[in-house]
Amino acid sequence: MSKATVLRPRMSEKTYGLSQANNVFVFDVPMTVNKVQVKEAVQAQFEVTVENVRIIIVKGKRKASVRKRARGVMGKRADYKKAYVSLKEGDSIPIFAAIEEADAAEKKAEEKAAKKAKKEEKK
Repeated sequence: MSKATVLRPRMSEKTYGLSQANNVFVFDVPMTVNKVQVKEAVQAQFEVTVENVRIIIVKGKRKASVRKRARGVMGKRADYKKAYVSLKEGDSIPIFAAIEEADAAEKKAEEKAAKKAKKEEKK
């Protein structure tokens, strides 16, 4: 089941911070998998060494929706499971690679603009 397990990385500022500071990556996983299956799936898909897996189940929120000419109806979002995967020191998963490349490109553009402004001041 390790290769068939679908791992969707959670893309947020909090998970980005965890990945940079603690080498911990967060995935949305199916409700039926356990820690061992998550570990095997991450190792098979990303070819890294997993040290620790922590799993939590997030309960779905209750939400009200309003229909035209009718009373409000209460509904519930689906529950979902998150896996926090700690990797061995030196291993990494390139989940946020595009974000880091965009940050690097933005810094280069800012530096270029600053140099151009300095040149114009000298003239």
